[in-house]
Amino acid sequence: MLPGIASARPGFIMKRVVLFIDGSNFYYGLKSIYGKSRSLAGFNFKKFGDVLSEKDELIRVMYYNAPLNFSENPEQYTKQQKFFDKVRSTEKVKLILSRLQKRKIKGSREFYYVIKGDDIHIAVDMVKGAYDDAYDSAILVSGDGDFIPAVNVVQEKGKIIVNAYFKSSLSWHLKQSCDKSIQLTRELLNGCFD
Repeated sequence: MLPGIASARPGFIMKRVVLFIDGSNFYYGLKSIYGKSRSLAGFNFKKFGDVLSEKDELIRVMYYNAPLNFSENPEQYTKQQKFFDKVRSTEKVKLILSRLQKRKIKGSREFYYVIKGDDIHIAVDMVKGAYDDAYDSAILVSGDGDFIPAVNVVQEKGKIIVNAYFKSSLSWHLKQSCDKSIQLTRELLNGCFD
């Protein structure tokens, strides 16, 4: 068993595994561990899936994110597109894109962006996969407690839900709702870079 895994059902063995990765949450979590010493561009999601699924069959890694706005920052947009191309070309990894929404900072002329639609895509895909019997165990890589209703539905279908989280973005309620939990640490992630 991986270091950092706590099981609510001792003795349960995963079989077919699908990872659902909240890309924004993952980016900031990785940054909280590595700072600028490692980049998401060098991360291999297939290796990550293999590490988390251990000896069981990794069916797919679903990675959710949103494209940056080219006109706002062409250089960052180009870097992100190269990263997305790498993700698309990685075996067993599927990229699902949502959209960015521009929001104004109150009392300022400055703006910021939020990803819209990624959480609903993740929740729908988790529930649909459970109903289609596409997996035995789902690993939800997020610290967002908004996923709890989807987790409950998936569990009602007899599936196991594992919450993989960064200490910096832990949702205690989500962790408690899942069957197992994995804290994502430097030790666990070091082997997932190319």
